[in-house]
Amino acid sequence: MTDIAAIRAAATRLQGRARRTPLLGSPFLDRIAGRRVLVKAECLQHTGSFKFRGAWAAVSGLAPDVRARGVIAYSSGNHAQGVAAAAAGHGVAAVIVMPADAPALKIANTRALGAEVVPYDRQREDRDAIGRRLAEERGLTLIRPFDEPAVIAGQGSVGLEIAEQAAEAGVEAADVLVCCGGGGLTAGVALALEAAAPGLRPRTVEPQDFDDTARSLVAGRIVGHGRPEAGLCDAIVTPRPGSITFPILQRLCGPGLAVSDRDALRAMAAAFLRLKIVLEPGGAVALAAALFQPDAIEGDAVIVVASGGNVDPSVFARALAEAGGV
Repeated sequence: MTDIAAIRAAATRLQGRARRTPLLGSPFLDRIAGRRVLVKAECLQHTGSFKFRGAWAAVSGLAPDVRARGVIAYSSGNHAQGVAAAAAGHGVAAVIVMPADAPALKIANTRALGAEVVPYDRQREDRDAIGRRLAEERGLTLIRPFDEPAVIAGQGSVGLEIAEQAAEAGVEAADVLVCCGGGGLTAGVALALEAAAPGLRPRTVEPQDFDDTARSLVAGRIVGHGRPEAGLCDAIVTPRPGSITFPILQRLCGPGLAVSDRDALRAMAAAFLRLKIVLEPGGAVALAAALFQPDAIEGDAVIVVASGGNVDPSVFARALAEAGGV
């Protein structure tokens, strides 16, 4: 079970390990959005995304004898790097099941962190089945990317920091836009804000056509997006919300949002030009919604979680080509 006590315990284990990432602002972004925009720069977290938090929380929370046998995870890249780094920090082995077509940078970084990478064909093979099989064969502990209580608790530390930093910035009420795949980050943030800053309302943001969470919130039940490919925003594309995360999102989140690939690229360019940070497409969708869908957001301020910055150079070049007007 994940609750505020579990989140605070995870945050304690993360002290001295995870970075307290800044909450950034720019008058240029405020002008585009028509309101104050505050960006939680999780792209500056260890391994380039918020995923390090959940991975460290999960690995550090294992019994020592269980942890010593090693861990396994499946991921398109950011969870992979987080688990690899957390395992390395504890001196244990990590096996990561990754799509063969995942961004080359993420695969290379995962290997560089000491993990064994097992590639699979995301169109024809089931990563869950591969992960379960390897876990059983090698005695490894599976750390799921989002539907895992310890991971959700670790991601919730983002929400605790947002609550503190928003108060420091004088913001008591605002929508908090979160890049959402399976919902681990959003669920953790939502639980943290419920306890620490109830005036801040979490909202999911996804790529258009892959907005399974937004559709599920409307339907009142878990539904999938039904598309086999990953798209530009691969880091946050999952078939459907998690069975653990969705009830939390359903209870605590406002309506979901979806943005186009072009707006995600434009948001990447804006983040680079105005905040001097690098985002990947999936890590930029929340900022894209804040900048380019102002009528869908309430209040005089909006808080954005910029969730990751592990982008291949060719994709980043595409984003910079969209820099006009931002």
